[in-house]
Amino acid sequence: MSSTSTRDVYLVIGGSGFLGRHIVNALLARGDIVSVFDIVQRYDDVPFFSGDISDEAQVGDALKKSGTTCIIHTASPAHGLEDPALYWKVNVDGTKAVIAAAQACGVRKLVYTSSAGVVFNGADIIDVDERAPFPEKAMDAYNESKAKAEEMVLAANGKQGLLTIALRPAGIFGPGDRQVMAGFVEVYKKNQTHFQIGDNNNLFDWTYVENVAHAHLLAADKLNEPPLTPEQKNQLISNPLPQITATTGKHKIPTSESRPLGPAVVPPPNAAQIQANWENPEYTGSAERPLRRNRFDQFSETSLSHQQQQQQQSEEEKETDSSSSAIWARLDQHYGEGFRTKKSRITLPKEVGMIFAGAAEWWGWLSGKEPTFTRFRVKFTCASRWHNIEKSRRLLGYEPVFGIEEGINKMVDWYVSQNPIKN
Repeated sequence: MSSTSTRDVYLVIGGSGFLGRHIVNALLARGDIVSVFDIVQRYDDVPFFSGDISDEAQVGDALKKSGTTCIIHTASPAHGLEDPALYWKVNVDGTKAVIAAAQACGVRKLVYTSSAGVVFNGADIIDVDERAPFPEKAMDAYNESKAKAEEMVLAANGKQGLLTIALRPAGIFGPGDRQVMAGFVEVYKKNQTHFQIGDNNNLFDWTYVENVAHAHLLAADKLNEPPLTPEQKNQLISNPLPQITATTGKHKIPTSESRPLGPAVVPPPNAAQIQANWENPEYTGSAERPLRRNRFDQFSETSLSHQQQQQQQSEEEKETDSSSSAIWARLDQHYGEGFRTKKSRITLPKEVGMIFAGAAEWWGWLSGKEPTFTRFRVKFTCASRWHNIEKSRRLLGYEPVFGIEEGINKMVDWYVSQNPIKN
């Protein structure tokens, strides 16, 4: 529920879709009033309005009838379609109509689902935050239209009583997704899980869908709050952030007051207390650890000097294919390890992958079938692509609710229940 005494009434545009449905579920779970605006009705547990998002009158009619005070706009055609006009119609013309209808109807808040891809141009993205500019040439029509829509949403902030915010989730996956899992299952069924494109040293952001939905609700709630005072802003960026532990678990950091004690000629006078603090899972320390570096200043000379070292450390800690390996392992649990034959890994350089992808695209054009292996996907999967979420953590209070492995298991279990694989 909203943080103010007056509860919001929500309209989720695109609420029949993958992310939209999870947002509807999250709103219902906390007792909010929510309706859906979409072109297809897949659920009947909330009021539904069918309409064309690019028609301001139809959007406005839904806003009036539902009594909406907060719009969460997730609608967009799926990535990878060959019709640029459709992206422009829905993402640009549609978002323009949503903004106009919201302002005309006195809606106070608009939360827009943008995409991390709006700043991706095929090159590596390392520790990038919201200040990175859009590339001069977008990767494709999808990301170009999402960037344009995001610009319009942010430009409308504060105009005619409308407050707006845009979120850029990356690599959304989870139950209800039919794009990511369909590709993985196709590879699994063909016993091609041993192929690898690229050197597997790149990091890539994946975000579990319920975490994304959680972030949207936080964003909607925060739009209710008054602007921060200078003192509050200073406090906001000065405090150290806690560890993110949903995926990795909590790691204890040794300090002068809490650490394991090794051999010593003369133990410190408070050796027993130091050891006891380390062994106590509830110990928090007498003072917060100071920030070594604030990511709001990541483009300062000092921060940039650490970037290369930080990247190398991160790449040693995580493999690109760790997520796909977890998917294969979960599928093995469902169908037995005998379903696929374990083979030695075959690694193809990115350049070779681009050649094969080009051939697949050519064959798709010739045969009239949409290729599943494309040059865009080779670029996408071989690039380092990870982002800085400090702003969402500090301003929205966002922390992941579910870890990566838990999310992968929930996604695979759901997909298998809907699409049983036969030997």
